[in-house]
Amino acid sequence: MTTNASTSRASRPPPEVLISEVGPRDGLQSVKAVMPTEHKLRWISALYEAGLREIEVASFVPARLLPQMADAAEVVRHALTLPGLTVMALVPNLRGAQAALAAGVHKLTLPVSASAAHSLANVRKSREEMVEEVRAIAALRRDTAPHVKVEAGISTAFGCTLQGEVAEDEVIRLAAQCIAAGADESGLSDTTGYANPAQVRRLFRRLRAEIGEHAGAAHMHNTRGLGLANCLAAYEEGVRTFDSSLGGLGGCPYAPGASGNVVTEDLVFMFEAMGVSTGVDLARLMAAREPLRAGLPCEAIYGMTPEAGLPKGFVQGAVHA
Repeated sequence: MTTNASTSRASRPPPEVLISEVGPRDGLQSVKAVMPTEHKLRWISALYEAGLREIEVASFVPARLLPQMADAAEVVRHALTLPGLTVMALVPNLRGAQAALAAGVHKLTLPVSASAAHSLANVRKSREEMVEEVRAIAALRRDTAPHVKVEAGISTAFGCTLQGEVAEDEVIRLAAQCIAAGADESGLSDTTGYANPAQVRRLFRRLRAEIGEHAGAAHMHNTRGLGLANCLAAYEEGVRTFDSSLGGLGGCPYAPGASGNVVTEDLVFMFEAMGVSTGVDLARLMAAREPLRAGLPCEAIYGMTPEAGLPKGFVQGAVHA
């Protein structure tokens, strides 16, 4: 039996879960340093070469607010040259959606916060106003780019550092309102790292009961060390799309104390070790840390799997008892 870290791409089983890489957006907008554009392009290409097929490459916001995203259109242009990649961008409002659609993205994500306090801090709009933004963006998409998908991610779905507890009924109601307003999907985000596995199971079960096939991704943070446990809980409730960030880069600049996206390397290893195919080559994924380090040489990056290495005899694509 071979002991290589990875089997050949041709012999690997088709993906059973979609790993949606958010580092180039969520990660980079959460650090003070600005990664030079050429390094961003190299990093995105390395992520693609590792097998990631959905990448949130930028957010379309004013450069004065987030200088890290000033090159969003250029980054999208590069990402569009990568065959089979779903190029995703975050947009907080109609103006951002117009710019993202003009750039040619395949999918728009909107942050709709379940916490009234976080909504005002993050996008300067109430929750009700954000539902109307979803409606306007969905109409724009319908009229100008009907092939583009729209996802409304429910931020602070599990709690908020600004207001504390967030009522579960409000989370589910808000997700349903976003779907009624025209979003294709609505997922749940643990923006502040408050979630626990029991809560994740309960909320995703309720979400799927309420909006069915429109239930979207699990976006978990590892702020308190529960990121992977929460992803596994979501998987057991039927979730098949998971956001993560290479090296655990990122957090939320408008939620004090919210750090640490789930580490893509650890998430991929967990699923592959379980025998759940991700379509991502672990060896190439580890190699994608190098362009990240080159572009942000002073930024700490994380990951238990990269530090420990793969277990002796581990074969990616094999079923592990």
